[in-house]
Amino acid sequence: MKSIATLLALLTLAITATAGDWVTYEAKAGPGKGKHIVLLSGDEEYRSEEGLTQLGKILSQRHGFKCTVLFAVDPATGEINPGHVKNIPGTEALNNADLMVILTRFRALPDEQMKPIDDYLMAGKPVIGLRTATHAFNGIKGAYAHYNNGYSGEKTEWKDGFGRLVLGEQWISHHGGHMTEATRGLFAPDTKGSPLLKGIKDGEIWGATDVYGVRLPLPGDAKPLVLGQVLVRKGPQDKTDRNFGLKPDDEPLVDKPDAKNKKNDPIMPVAWTKSYQLPRGKPGKSFTTTMGSSTDLENEALRRLLVNAAYQLTGLKVPAKADVSIVGDYQPSAYGFAGHKKGVKPADLEMK
Repeated sequence: MKSIATLLALLTLAITATAGDWVTYEAKAGPGKGKHIVLLSGDEEYRSEEGLTQLGKILSQRHGFKCTVLFAVDPATGEINPGHVKNIPGTEALNNADLMVILTRFRALPDEQMKPIDDYLMAGKPVIGLRTATHAFNGIKGAYAHYNNGYSGEKTEWKDGFGRLVLGEQWISHHGGHMTEATRGLFAPDTKGSPLLKGIKDGEIWGATDVYGVRLPLPGDAKPLVLGQVLVRKGPQDKTDRNFGLKPDDEPLVDKPDAKNKKNDPIMPVAWTKSYQLPRGKPGKSFTTTMGSSTDLENEALRRLLVNAAYQLTGLKVPAKADVSIVGDYQPSAYGFAGHKKGVKPADLEMK
């Protein structure tokens, strides 16, 4: 039985949630016309509120998808606050969504916000997970506790939670050096001809975020698409640079023969596809990349990979070279805790 305090908190969320708590980018003409993508942001570190907003603009303005972007909102102020882990209003938009894109971290959402997510996944609808989506939820009590990162309860089919079951992995480790080593994306073996890689050259994908560790092999039919080569910064850290002085032409780390934890042998996958099926649910498809900070999305090839995945997962033919040009002025913030732009409300992110 829920406590009075919990019930009051849930009632407050229900009363205060309005259309102003999220943003919708209506579709321009394009192949995605008639399809709806819902993008869930909410992480304290990788500025998903910036990156997914830009991705939603690209998908809507360049490709014709209607895009609804959800945020972690402080109900007391109506402002976007990634540190507020218990509120992402508007998840009911998933009730008529054709694709869910998620980049959240350790969210402990109330039941009424989790239910549309659960209903969506039970229906076997497609999912794109970015970066910390592997550990999207944590601290949830009650009916949806099995979504928590590292879940080890009685629902054995849900071992390790949402990340492992739906996307293919939970939180494991920083395999590359955090803020000191970057990622170059190399095509995995046996990916020639993959529509997801259309318009992308081997080695073009780059991001200042480090490679995440995963357990190999990935579960089920998970198929690595892009491998993350760990790069070493040539010079000192530049605190004035949103990429910390890391650059695409940095050199690969060369593992010492006697190193206990080799970083480029084996090389970790940073993007893969997978089938998923919730217990008693319908089968579905997911695409995951452990890249995806707002600064990573400055990389054209990574943006194209995500747009290609959106096409494929919504049943559309992937373009030969999708237009992924930036919409508007995009000046993403460096990743790091407590670095989000203060005082911003979802309404401030509407298309001008």
